[in-house]
Amino acid sequence: MPTDVPDDRRYTDQHEWALARGEDGSTVVRVGITDHAQDALGDIVFVQLPEVGDEVGPGNPMGEVESTKSVSDVYAPVAGIVAAVNTGLADAPEVINADPYGEGWLVEITVDGADPTGDLLDSAAYRALVDAS
Repeated sequence: MPTDVPDDRRYTDQHEWALARGEDGSTVVRVGITDHAQDALGDIVFVQLPEVGDEVGPGNPMGEVESTKSVSDVYAPVAGIVAAVNTGLADAPEVINADPYGEGWLVEITVDGADPTGDLLDSAAYRALVDAS
């Protein structure tokens, strides 16, 4: 079972990660799926992501990841506006399998104000969730 859970980000119980950084009075949250999620999915062959400018809400589906095993929704961990999508995944979705916490990121969401990820799971809580499943 993968145990790669970086301490520098927050996690959802739906297996997304969120990494926040402040920019000009707002916060940008980069989002991806966890190592555990990509491992459970198997070889990822297609990714459907929202459009830049789309409004997303916490817990709401914002895209899909399709693997050789199944199709899974990707849920927004925070509310905001999609500021960027990882367009490289259209031609190389397998990057999510190879580097889920780096080059395999999915979207960046701009939120007003401070870091909204405080209510999400920290790395220890996410590890406990994965270990319990």
